[in-house]
Amino acid sequence: MNVRRSAAVLAAVAVIGAAAPATAAPSPSPSQAFPSALYGDKDPKFDGVWRQSLALLAQDTVGVRPAAKSVEWLVRQQCADGGFASYRPDPATACDAKTVLDTNATSAAVQALAALGGHDDVTAKAVDWLKSVQNEDGGWGYAAGGASDTNSTSVVIGALTAVREKPDRVEKGGKSPYDALLKLALPCGGDGDGAFAFQPDKKGELTANADATAAGVLGALGQGMVVKPGGKSDAACAQPRTPEQAAANGAAYLTSALGKDDDHLMSALAGAEPQPDYGNTADAVVALAAHGDTAQAEKSLRWLEKNAASWAAQNGPAAYAQLIFAAHATGTDPRDFGGADLVKQLNATGPAPQGAAKADADAKDEKQDSDSVFGVWWYVGVCLVAGIGIGFLFTGRRKQQP
Repeated sequence: MNVRRSAAVLAAVAVIGAAAPATAAPSPSPSQAFPSALYGDKDPKFDGVWRQSLALLAQDTVGVRPAAKSVEWLVRQQCADGGFASYRPDPATACDAKTVLDTNATSAAVQALAALGGHDDVTAKAVDWLKSVQNEDGGWGYAAGGASDTNSTSVVIGALTAVREKPDRVEKGGKSPYDALLKLALPCGGDGDGAFAFQPDKKGELTANADATAAGVLGALGQGMVVKPGGKSDAACAQPRTPEQAAANGAAYLTSALGKDDDHLMSALAGAEPQPDYGNTADAVVALAAHGDTAQAEKSLRWLEKNAASWAAQNGPAAYAQLIFAAHATGTDPRDFGGADLVKQLNATGPAPQGAAKADADAKDEKQDSDSVFGVWWYVGVCLVAGIGIGFLFTGRRKQQP
């Protein structure tokens, strides 16, 4: 699970824990089988919808048609009121008061299904649910009723943009999502110059968070997970009075943070050993590219090409999707990512995409046809050679005759 999902789950636990006693999450049995339509082979309890959505969106981004059953699985995860939980083992069982709906999963599903097309009824219901749980400050938390955070608010903005809604017009109490993001943007000067915080701490103070900043830059720009290089604005830090300035400040912070550690971010998880943060580095690449800071984005992408292979293999579909989004944002071919084919690797984590079986069959038929043609021409060639030899013999024999 990437850091963004980890942070979101921790936020949800804080909300849910107030209403129910904490219990240890059960460990899946080694023989436990997950749905065949699902991407990835790890327990989907906390990220099933999230990683499925990212996998489908990444496939669509590179022109691959996902397996129909994988899309249908995602659609069936939706609850009757439009929201999505992180994962529902039995979609046939109706959602109830115990079902924790997840703004991040819902927004990711909207972005994926909107890109695939043909699911307007599903995305419309999902967006209606997101609007119904918008906070008074204009933002969203991970779970309905949770305090607004930069990551959740930004991924919802991406969902609104995906269905052609204007985020600045989606208001609650006169506040839009951009108002919520501006409250989470750090001022210029001091620690965290221009960054975004995930949430205020217990004292109401903001602490710079690189993961939240990458999300906040995209949110402030009104962008989703799939972006194209944007036009760079003034990078000098100024008071974040507009979303555009907050995005510029955040991009400058990310550029500085990436430059301190050889073009990648370091993990900020409490208690963790110092180690590179591949997922957040990929998110930062997307954010910088969206803002137009292509020089640093490309440097960090080169670092990912050299170093992210084992991380992606360990973390599966969502990780491959993040790298594909980063490659796409910088105009890099994800099928030649440091010598690796990210598309092929992503496809291998779930059901074969539509057309893959046909393509394999066509390739096999083409090889058989080629072999057959080669066989025919080999036979003809042999006969010709033999004929030439016979002709020479006859000619020679005629010449020897009196």
